[in-house]
Amino acid sequence: MPKNTSSLFSIKLPRIILVSLLSIATNSSYSQGCCSGGSGSPIAGGASQGVLQDRQMEVASTYQYNSSGNFLTRDKDTAKLFERFFSNYIYSKVAYGVTKDLTVSVEAGYFLNKTQVGLFDSVLNKSEEITSSGIADLIIFPRYDVINRNGENKRIELTLGLGYKIPLGKHADSTLVYTDPGTGQQYFTTSPPLVQPTNGSHDLIMYAFYFRGWPDNNFRLFTNALYIRKGWNSLGEKFGDYASIGLFAGKTFFEKLGVTLQLKADRIGKLKAAENVDLLAFYNVDTASTGSRKIALVPQLSFSHKSLTVFALAEFPLYEYVNGTQVASQHQITFGLSYRFFTYRSIVPKSGETVYACSMNCEGGADTKPGKCRICGMDLIEQKAK
Repeated sequence: MPKNTSSLFSIKLPRIILVSLLSIATNSSYSQGCCSGGSGSPIAGGASQGVLQDRQMEVASTYQYNSSGNFLTRDKDTAKLFERFFSNYIYSKVAYGVTKDLTVSVEAGYFLNKTQVGLFDSVLNKSEEITSSGIADLIIFPRYDVINRNGENKRIELTLGLGYKIPLGKHADSTLVYTDPGTGQQYFTTSPPLVQPTNGSHDLIMYAFYFRGWPDNNFRLFTNALYIRKGWNSLGEKFGDYASIGLFAGKTFFEKLGVTLQLKADRIGKLKAAENVDLLAFYNVDTASTGSRKIALVPQLSFSHKSLTVFALAEFPLYEYVNGTQVASQHQITFGLSYRFFTYRSIVPKSGETVYACSMNCEGGADTKPGKCRICGMDLIEQKAK
């Protein structure tokens, strides 16, 4: 039987045999309703995103590592259901400033691996692993500046976004659970949501970003809010909606080094089953052990040189509550880089030629005819080139 399948087994089995096979599948089989199984946010690092300048482009890539061997029943430590879970995730995007107020980005995630390591089996003298890799999701993410005010001593920006997530990866991959010793027939069951590259649903992303900066002091406060409305996948699963809010404070030192501290709270709703779909029997998913709430502290460092920025951040859980028993958050680190550039040439006027330039001296804020600055929106002023 091929590994990618949405059916439970290669042949149909009576319910009593099905339950018996599931009970001996692996030590990690009980984790399949875990909150980490594709039900959070696909946007690595929870980055705050405003808008780019007119005709500016950004190319960015982020690497995120997750690992946990910590298990909770509600908010209390409990025994391990399996040894640990870890993943290596690459998240990339290309964004373009269509106007000074509208930015559209195309973003995608790729898992180098998502791996669940079972408890040590003394009979087999090893720990069984369930792992997968591959592309996850494609996200189309337009954002629009509702407010953008620049003054000498302060800057205010309010951005709203409405995105759409398209699942490209596997969400119904299967795992070998039993081999008949007499016939050699192999039987497969759908792998845990925890190790599937995507949750398999088309999701709606709603986003808000508010920024307040004081350029003279190189200090900024901002907040972002994200809500992801999950759809149904082909297995009859609807992962819980995801909501988060982040409060940030940041300061720049030596004009290049940025230090930011984030307080982040998020909530994941419970997984739901479609009518006449028994997730526990079909896919060993206990919906009572899905959904969570968490508060975390996220420090971040960034370094910028001209158009290039590199950054690193780590998430430290302060409080976490899970429904039922689940693997909890433990270690998450993120590294990334971003490069921004303009897709047009700055106008270089000839001597004596009339040009219209921005009174704020914005880079590229000039044209050969009257209008508004594409960078800050102020009226262009007639000037004579020397």
